[in-house]
Amino acid sequence: MKTHVRAAVIGGGVVGASVLYHLTKAGWTDVCLVERAELTSGSTWHAAGGMHTVNGDPNIAKLQSYTINLYREIERISGQSCGIHLTKGLMLAATPERHDFLKLMVARARYLGLDMRMMTPEEAGAMCPILDPSHFVGALHNTLEGHVDPSGVTFAYAKCAQMAGAEIYRHTRVVETRPRPDGAWDVVTERGTIVAEHVVNAGGLWAREVGRMAGLELPVLAMEHQYLVTDEIPEVAAASEEIIHIIDFDGEIYMRQEGKGMLIGTYEPHGVPWSARVTPWDFGQDLLAPDLDRISANLETGFRHFPPLGRAGIKRIVNGPFTFTPDGNPLVGPVRGLKNYWVACGVMAGLSQGGGVGLAVSNWMVEGEAGMDIWGMDVARYGDWTTPAYTRAKVVENYGRRFRVRYPGEELPAGRPLRTTPVYRELADAGAVFGATYGLEYPLWFAPAGTPREEHWQWRRTNAHGVVAGEVEAVRNRVGLMEISTYAKHEVSGPGAEAFLARVLAGRLPAEGRIALSPMLFPSGKLAGDFTVSRLGPTRFMIIGAGQAEDYQRRWFEAHMPTSGVSLRTLGLDLVGLSIAGPRSRELLAAVSGEDCTSAGFPFMSIREMQIGLVPALVGRISYTGDIGYEIWVRPEHQVALLAALRGEGAALGVALFGARALNALRLEKGYGSWRTEYRPIYTAFEAGLDRLLDLRRGGFIGCQAALRQCETVPARKLVLLDIDVMDADAVGDEPVSHDGRVVGWVTSGGYAHNAGRSLAFAYVTSEVADETIGFTVEILGIDRPARRLPRPPFDPDGVRLRS
Repeated sequence: MKTHVRAAVIGGGVVGASVLYHLTKAGWTDVCLVERAELTSGSTWHAAGGMHTVNGDPNIAKLQSYTINLYREIERISGQSCGIHLTKGLMLAATPERHDFLKLMVARARYLGLDMRMMTPEEAGAMCPILDPSHFVGALHNTLEGHVDPSGVTFAYAKCAQMAGAEIYRHTRVVETRPRPDGAWDVVTERGTIVAEHVVNAGGLWAREVGRMAGLELPVLAMEHQYLVTDEIPEVAAASEEIIHIIDFDGEIYMRQEGKGMLIGTYEPHGVPWSARVTPWDFGQDLLAPDLDRISANLETGFRHFPPLGRAGIKRIVNGPFTFTPDGNPLVGPVRGLKNYWVACGVMAGLSQGGGVGLAVSNWMVEGEAGMDIWGMDVARYGDWTTPAYTRAKVVENYGRRFRVRYPGEELPAGRPLRTTPVYRELADAGAVFGATYGLEYPLWFAPAGTPREEHWQWRRTNAHGVVAGEVEAVRNRVGLMEISTYAKHEVSGPGAEAFLARVLAGRLPAEGRIALSPMLFPSGKLAGDFTVSRLGPTRFMIIGAGQAEDYQRRWFEAHMPTSGVSLRTLGLDLVGLSIAGPRSRELLAAVSGEDCTSAGFPFMSIREMQIGLVPALVGRISYTGDIGYEIWVRPEHQVALLAALRGEGAALGVALFGARALNALRLEKGYGSWRTEYRPIYTAFEAGLDRLLDLRRGGFIGCQAALRQCETVPARKLVLLDIDVMDADAVGDEPVSHDGRVVGWVTSGGYAHNAGRSLAFAYVTSEVADETIGFTVEILGIDRPARRLPRPPFDPDGVRLRS
């Protein structure tokens, strides 16, 4: 056994083997994999082996496509059969709501380059002899779907890696991981210690236990999952070709052929966690006691939809544990605070996603960035607030909703409320309908007195639509009041603060008392962040960004901090805030502060300390609504008093509370993009229209050289604002955009802009059509809706009102 390696992968399931292979493929051959028993001994060996490309996140769908297409490669290199059965697939809808979902998946496939199409139930029945089409309203046909042999795939990855120089140590349990002063790790095993420059936790069922060795409590939990294999079915035995892979969403069933029978798996609504606190190390190629009563309702639906199943006997039942995360997506990437420590775990769909996970992790380790947009899998989407109890609540909820419809903007109730701000009760009493981001409750909209505080989720506009229109009207014509504590806030200070920020941020740094906007770039020149930067003193700054990316931002800052001279403090809920916006917001601020709030006395993009009633506050003249407005930041013990002061003095000015739904409408008509939608790690500043914020003359920042090269070329695509002719459903994101009948891009976000009276959407389109005005269409729920590009945003395009 080697004593020193460049990287040690802990865990010999399909994911760990994929990471090992991709590291060797990227040029790191001095690597090893350490497995406590045999390869596949956790969840991999009993997996059903299904694979498909449909995913609610199109970026993950692309990685699933990569994974499936990879199998021929590793089979060819290794000589090890992967048992590839590309049978194609059917996804079946028994309700109009599910049918609309399938239409959205087909639409996304148009710009992802995946081969999917809608078909009638009768067409689906002709492809599947055991299906009764009378129960369905439509189906999706996918040519890249099927199943593989889980063990064959794992051993193919492993053999490819070994052929490139990697070593695999079986029956070698890791008992401890210790960080070394130089950033490397002691990986202590039962057979000796390996010094590894990098460690990858691909522990699968034992990912929590491996994480705890490094002081981590990862949000993963294993669930019991059952499938059964039938005896021979005459219709299957008589079929001229292998039965197509099937997902019956309304039966919450997946199926594939197994011999001359069928393998049937299901996700019951009340799933059972397994080994909720500690996974036993001696659990190996073992199964759990079956409990068909738990899945009987799902099976009965399946027997109705597929009558031959009800006449077949059961050959065997498999009940085995699989790990899940709170949202069902993997945990991937570097862990903040642990140098050279990586995770690749919580990959429930290992045969669909394992290859993409291995590619992303290896890219990140070798190149310094993943090279693709994997935010939906990034471990940084969870922070220290993610307790084991929260993980359990969300995993059980997610498991039970595995095949359920998730509507645009839908908020799920489990594990809530977890984090709240001091004004939570006051906002609830005012009718707030809450959502949650990064575990923190925030108002989506405010239900009028006497009306239900719930949203009726659907693909089309909901019951919140008219209420949000009233909130928008209040902001644009009077003054609106909104909580803004969800933003991520970081304080950077010290004698080296300016030099540090000049290194990690790509924009101009503001003068004292001023605010500036700045992108943050990866070395490739792609977007790593989007911030407002305030200089509070000669060597003190406040950085504000997207709240759900707080740990993501902090991880990047800490990775590039000098050893001395700079202090970074992530403020979290130690600093909370309220925002006021609208034409009378200046009057309100003057009334509560007694200060000169005119444009001369308090200029646009400036920040200063003020006394708001009894409350000491930090106030910035900036607003994401695109209107004149102010962000007011206070300590948490003062937020209730601040809210009371603003509502009290604002009553005569027509102040009204507004939430995130209204803010989305307001920022769309102003043409403001946002992080995670318009600004993501797959876009450059030039594509996103943020190049105007780059300080290329100063240079010296991360990504500068790449940006200088990019400014000499035409971007591959550009961000545009579209005005769409819709009926009762707006674009929300990931819809394909066509020009003259040819797909040229995709929507990043959208919605109805009530003040402008238009349905708007941001979209990335190819540069060759980015200057066109007409000829665009956006596919919404299966219908191509006419759209035109807006050269300027509908609201205050010159910023006259904003700066007044």
